[in-house]
Amino acid sequence: VQLQASGGGLVQAGGSLRLSCVVSERSFRITTMAWFRQAPGLEREFVAAFRWNEYYADSVKGRFTISRDNAKNTVYLQMNSLKPEDTAVYYCAGGNGVIVSTIRTGSAYAYWGQGTQVTVSS
Repeated sequence: VQLQASGGGLVQAGGSLRLSCVVSERSFRITTMAWFRQAPGLEREFVAAFRWNEYYADSVKGRFTISRDNAKNTVYLQMNSLKPEDTAVYYCAGGNGVIVSTIRTGSAYAYWGQGTQVTVSS
């Protein structure tokens, strides 16, 4: 299984971007999909996850939306009202058997994409 993330770029504060993550398996059977991010000098942090319900980090709640299109084997992250502190490399991740208590933990996910850079200028 391979995950291919795209959609990053440079945007001004207050702007929007939509990230996409395409999963390369015939049937999109991964049960939990998530987005993480890592800013320079900082640890990777959870952003959002989709497992029947949606889960968000407090820092992005109300601004970001995760969604899934099984017909296209794709997970999206719509990012609105972007802030300079959202600047990071964004990674999509997928896992089966992820329980709610670990949904915000990177080690719970077996599959990772290569990352896409998001830069928000002030």
